[in-house]
Amino acid sequence: MSYEQLSTSQSQVSRLIVRVEHYQSTLGIGNPCPRLSWIIETNATNWLQTAYEIECYTKDGRVRGRTGWIHSPESVLVPWPFEPLTSREQVLVRVRVRDNKGDISPWSEMLPIEAGLLKVGDWSARFITPDWDDDILKPQPCPMLRHEFRVDNDVIQARLYITSLGVYEAQINGVVVGDQVLAPGWTVYDRRLRYQTFDVTMHLREGINAIGVILGDGWFRGRLGFGGGRRNIYGNRLAVLAQLEITYRDGSTQQVCTDQTWRSTTGPILASDIYDGEIYDARLELPNWSKPGFADHQWSGVRLLEWDFSTLVAPISPPIRRIEMVLPVAIFSSPSGRTIVDFGQNLVGRVRLTVSGPPGQMITVRHAEVLEGGELSTRPLRFAAATDRYILRGDGTEVWEPRFTFHGFRYAEIDGWPGELRTTDIVAVVIHSDMERIGWFTCSDQLLNRFHENVVWSMRGNFLDVPTDCPQRDERLGWTGDIQVFAPTAVFLYDVAGLLQSWLIDLAIEQEKLGGAVPHVVPNVLGPSAAGAAAWGDAATVVPWVLFQRYGDKRVLETQYKSMRSWVDYIATKAGHTYLWDRGFQFGDWLDPTAPPDKPGQARTDKAIVASAYFIFSATLVAKAAHVLGYDADADFYADLAHKARFAFAKEYITPAGRLMCDTETAYALALVFDLFPTDTQRRYAGERLAALVRDSGYHIRTGFVGTPLICDALCSVGHCRVAYRLLMQRECPSWLYPVTMGATTIWERWDSMLPDGSINPGEMTSFNHYALGAVADWMHRTIGGLIPVEPGYRRIEFRPQPGGEIVYARVSHRTPYGLAECFWRIEEGVFYLRVVVPPNTTAQVFLPGRDDQPLDVGSGIWQWSIPCQDTATRGSYTVDDLVDEIIDDEVAREAVNQVLSQVDAWRLFGNLLLNERSASLREAIQALPNSEIVIERLNALLTRIPKKDGI
Repeated sequence: MSYEQLSTSQSQVSRLIVRVEHYQSTLGIGNPCPRLSWIIETNATNWLQTAYEIECYTKDGRVRGRTGWIHSPESVLVPWPFEPLTSREQVLVRVRVRDNKGDISPWSEMLPIEAGLLKVGDWSARFITPDWDDDILKPQPCPMLRHEFRVDNDVIQARLYITSLGVYEAQINGVVVGDQVLAPGWTVYDRRLRYQTFDVTMHLREGINAIGVILGDGWFRGRLGFGGGRRNIYGNRLAVLAQLEITYRDGSTQQVCTDQTWRSTTGPILASDIYDGEIYDARLELPNWSKPGFADHQWSGVRLLEWDFSTLVAPISPPIRRIEMVLPVAIFSSPSGRTIVDFGQNLVGRVRLTVSGPPGQMITVRHAEVLEGGELSTRPLRFAAATDRYILRGDGTEVWEPRFTFHGFRYAEIDGWPGELRTTDIVAVVIHSDMERIGWFTCSDQLLNRFHENVVWSMRGNFLDVPTDCPQRDERLGWTGDIQVFAPTAVFLYDVAGLLQSWLIDLAIEQEKLGGAVPHVVPNVLGPSAAGAAAWGDAATVVPWVLFQRYGDKRVLETQYKSMRSWVDYIATKAGHTYLWDRGFQFGDWLDPTAPPDKPGQARTDKAIVASAYFIFSATLVAKAAHVLGYDADADFYADLAHKARFAFAKEYITPAGRLMCDTETAYALALVFDLFPTDTQRRYAGERLAALVRDSGYHIRTGFVGTPLICDALCSVGHCRVAYRLLMQRECPSWLYPVTMGATTIWERWDSMLPDGSINPGEMTSFNHYALGAVADWMHRTIGGLIPVEPGYRRIEFRPQPGGEIVYARVSHRTPYGLAECFWRIEEGVFYLRVVVPPNTTAQVFLPGRDDQPLDVGSGIWQWSIPCQDTATRGSYTVDDLVDEIIDDEVAREAVNQVLSQVDAWRLFGNLLLNERSASLREAIQALPNSEIVIERLNALLTRIPKKDGI
């Protein structure tokens, strides 16, 4: 083995990057004691922090607090060491550190932090609503509200605190405030309504100013749910709350608040709905309506609307924004003569038009993810119209993009376009929560790279404020089961700590309303009966634990502990004295590919096995969380509960040999990953049985929502990593890569959402943008890439790449809370090369392939190794004692078998038999042949000349 240590320079820290909590912005935070984190940038190896010092200054430069040197290695989510912030308070914070050599870093740059409105009494504004009554049974024109006010000279600061019942866009003096869309987003509004804080200092001018707000139905009043859904779930009146606070140079202040002096009307947005789209008549625009001097005397008044101000909270998650523009790759006519625009990527957002034409001309834009027979396929959208309409005002070039809707689409059908539609006339605007990308993966297999990119695009489209199931049809709900299985992948790819913590708070609220049962969707718009299913409700325990493990945030366990415990208590009540959860409604292994298209819950795996296994898993997680939090009595109680449930599971479902009552891949995957086998012997047998089932399937997927995220880990945990690779690399349907071969650019809901002939699966649940089945990406990051967190927040890292699948290189990178970690490996001319990057203030253990008993301990820095390895083409040769499965899946080896059996006229008789005996050795499969010894001898002579593939 050759060994090399890179970056041996002992240079000082070059920079410290300080962050506050998980906030994207530190303007208007709602936490008076925000935790601080810092990333150290240094070229030094084995760098460790031994102490830190924090200073806090007031806005005018006075010292607010100094910690002095605190001897601690902690640099992630360090508790606020000063007096709590007060409402509106602005401070500047900086940090410096001392390392294990005694060197002191430079001070970090000053980080500004500004508190929002922390108390109910800080609000002078009131919610106002237009002074007319709407038809609450259907979408209405969007209200526009405005107000004029005078500003004196020498403004030094202005802040706008604003929220709405519905979604809003605010303007001051004709300029849109901020770059957020669909604010304030979607929460359990009756308990948590987020307000936003904007710096609008530059928007104001001396003299008369104007502020205006447009409101849309959004999630508050718009239609939600499938089968037609329901409207007005949270209320039937739209309203806005706005408080503009102006500070002058002499220290005086002025407030401009929503009150009964405001005016209201309707304008060009005739209807706006998340599912159905937006109708905009540009002839009804009111030029300069949000500028001073606009004549609003014919507008209506407003009235106050009562709302509980204790529900107002500052956001902890990033806002929804326009993230990217995607140009068309083609414009063509469908067989029926319709104009179709192909953006080349299934995405979430809306289209922006640039058009000239006569007044009154209506342009209709219909959206869909796929084509069928060359036409827009809208059947999968069910009751979602997904249609936008724009009516031209006819006075030159017009640019329009919907405000209060979004669609999931790759294709747009355009009707009514005046003249020829050009690619420069239309662009897709991608919108989603503005998450920071922190994880990347690439390897030598381009299909696998495209699959991983599809995972990323599906996550982007479905993390639109709430982690949803799909973004296109009449659903778009926060399904708990989807995020439960996908959370490990999500937290690797993007910083979703704030978004998921915000969503978990809503989960706990909805759960409390139901007495411990976790609803199927959060926020819960399906009603109280849609709750309490295994793998779905377990999001209450799994997601907080994943956030703790990956981000090192203990507070998420503190915040969610009551919810975690309540969920397990709820299951325990259902299981009763048997400790088996074998009654009540369950989704089970949802969308097992063997289930009929119209019966997605008709899986091969017994639902009681799924539910009982998750009972044990969640009880174990609660015990672990209690231990972390120091709740020793709870830790013992839930560990004992898990033990009793595990014993009951083994007694009911596992034979003494290790076979499961339900002989399916999902059942074994659950039992292996959740550690449900009492003995190592049973575990080994189960591993062999799982591998045999996968081989018998021809390495095709036969798992649904529950089994799919676990099966590769289960196989690798019992030494069948090669089988896992074969399963991953399968291209025939059903498989992960089949959609890629069909041109997919996102993850599909079903393995066969599109059939091989290009037709669409007849099931009514057929989405082409569902991230759940992409949860295997987490296994790819850890096993192919080899990057594994060992201690919370990647404080200690394990690098353990396990090459396979004829992949000859892979790179995985992740920006941990301590800095960038990376693992890159390649196989070249019989040598395995490994390069790892360990962030400052962390340590790592490195496992080279085939040397698991010789781990290497390293500190921060860049390290690399090289060791001899078997080339992928020289893993040894085949023999008749290899599995039929392995032999017939190799084209050269299969042809050799075909040649010999054809010579003895046996292929016709035994060919199908061989295909059905994939888990047997070739010797065993053909020993019934006449003259089998001669045949075996001939086969062995040929096979031993053929090198095996796949492996090092």
